[in-house]
Amino acid sequence: MSNGEQRKIWLEAMDKIAAPVLSHLAEGSLKSSLPLEFHSERKNFAPLEAFGRTALGVAPWLEVENLSGEEAELQKKYREQMLRCLDMATDPNSPDYMDFADTGEQPLVDTAFLCHAIVRAPKQMGQKMDERVKANLIAALKKTRRVHPHGSNWLFFTAMVETALYLLGDPEWDKMRIDYASYLFDVWYKGDGVYGDGEHFHWDYYNSFVIQPMYVDICRTLAPICPDYAKRLPEAEKRMARYASVLERMIASDGSYPIVGRSIAYRFGAFHALAQVALQHKLEEHLTPAGVRCALTAVIQKVMQAEGMFDENGWLRPGVYGYQPELAETYINIGSLYLCSAVFLPLGLQPDDAFWADADASWSAKTVWEGGHITIDHAID
Repeated sequence: MSNGEQRKIWLEAMDKIAAPVLSHLAEGSLKSSLPLEFHSERKNFAPLEAFGRTALGVAPWLEVENLSGEEAELQKKYREQMLRCLDMATDPNSPDYMDFADTGEQPLVDTAFLCHAIVRAPKQMGQKMDERVKANLIAALKKTRRVHPHGSNWLFFTAMVETALYLLGDPEWDKMRIDYASYLFDVWYKGDGVYGDGEHFHWDYYNSFVIQPMYVDICRTLAPICPDYAKRLPEAEKRMARYASVLERMIASDGSYPIVGRSIAYRFGAFHALAQVALQHKLEEHLTPAGVRCALTAVIQKVMQAEGMFDENGWLRPGVYGYQPELAETYINIGSLYLCSAVFLPLGLQPDDAFWADADASWSAKTVWEGGHITIDHAID
């Protein structure tokens, strides 16, 4: 398979997942079209969950310049849709105006995912907004201050909202909320590239879903203006690179991976941290960009080949390999599932970047189980 064919596989998978969300929201019809029957008690939150989580994974690709051909045409469409989506989601007069903490705690989570998208696409999602939309967005983000975050990964949701407010130029952004999350997670670090989700360690993928990607991107955003975050950044990146190496070794020869912990129905969103480390060129030395590309391609193909992943209208259905609703916790609705989009972050690299341009390479598990040789594993403090 040529490298261009692999990028095409990723683009087609991203488009299949993201298109229903963004096209309906851009037209003001997301609330009327998104399936709300699954865990219907969560239906108020579903539209923002679908939008924020989709934007999270698409955002770096929106920033790529000088694409060509069909990919450039698709990107142009997505850029235009994303700006309309931001308007529809935050205009109180829109049919798709979203719940930004009017009826519960959950909107803090998905407002933060939307904010992470803005952090990843500051030009196309931040600077391209007109002033009316930006004012509506800032007002929406500030609504989440009503929510008191739990002593867990939720602290980074509050921190990410404030980081986006800083990027959007709001003079009332609150650094203290960011400092609080950063301080506690430094305390909760368990060693060898893993943080506790709160005081205790949990066997799940939340270091990847939320904790490490948000921490690193907050540090990267604030480092130019805050010496304490410039100091934190190298250590946070080192820890995430180590954690990403562990994730890479968890990808089996056939693209399957361990079904461990809660929120497993986010599918290949479990590899959020690995995708981000590849995007930011921070892989540990023993990993090659091409090997990570091939590993993630295998995961994407494995998951996408399952029957029942989508309903008849193209919306995601709960499960890991096809339709497995028993794998979705009670807090998960159809909108929640779109966190799988996080795997697509490396599309934010140019097609001639080594991640895409280098020849195919095996990843750790595939190499070992074919009798090959890899670098022995290691730990960090």
